Amino acid sequence: MKFAIIVSKKDPAGLNIKNSLINLFNFKELDEKFEESSIYELNNIKLYTVNKESIYCENIDKEINADIFVFATKHQSVKGVHSLSCHAPGNWNKAEFGGVDGKLCVAPASYLKEAFLIMNRLGKDLGHEITMECTHHGPFLSKPAMFIEIGSHEEQWINKKAGDIIAKTIVELLEKPVKKYKTVTVLGGGHYNHTANKIMLNSNYAVGHICPKYMLEVLNENLLRQAIERTTPKAELVVLDWKGLGEYKQKVVGLIEEIDTKYKKVKEILSKPL
Repeated sequence: MKFAIIVSKKDPAGLNIKNSLINLFNFKELDEKFEESSIYELNNIKLYTVNKESIYCENIDKEINADIFVFATKHQSVKGVHSLSCHAPGNWNKAEFGGVDGKLCVAPASYLKEAFLIMNRLGKDLGHEITMECTHHGPFLSKPAMFIEIGSHEEQWINKKAGDIIAKTIVELLEKPVKKYKTVTVLGGGHYNHTANKIMLNSNYAVGHICPKYMLEVLNENLLRQAIERTTPKAELVVLDWKGLGEYKQKVVGLIEEIDTKYKKVKEILSKPL
């Protein structure tokens, strides 16, 4: 497996994480460059610095030879929550921040779970909220891709301890074989998805794509099929945050039955041994 870590020159959190990667680990500077910036390598991991914002790196998998892409970035929040987070990219609706309208990327669910577990272990004393986010924004890639982020304002983006934790998480994630978990798609709940957090921490399932309550209005059969099929390994189950579906309960169950797939409420996943 070949891995690409992508950071942006325009992203202070990404540059913070890049510095931690280079300073903490034995990344070697290569003679080759990408977009005028040096490429660094550690075993089968390459570190690239791009000129544009990460969310606009459309089809970068056509330019870089890798099996999985990890975007190390900032996370912005109006509330200014101190956070460490990860998620799959993709757009349930209009592509307002990179990507393609109504198109989801391939979510590497097992890698997302392992990253989330490592962040929880390494970051427990940092005082940041550690959370899964719903699927949102670009870029669009055909290869599996994930974002791992520091939030939510400049003070946190340049926090060295946070940069070190994300750097250590990425290297630990990519240097060891990742267990292949059974995978699920989550429907309902918030942008910071507490249902996904519980599944990641308290079950043997890994979460790929997450459609939050505020996107259920646009959810359709095509998007639901994408969420299941564009997860690796393919999602075998849809998990419902029943309360978090709000007024869309009937619509969601109808869509699931239409595509003839299995679903469970989150309490069923967490209450029974797997």
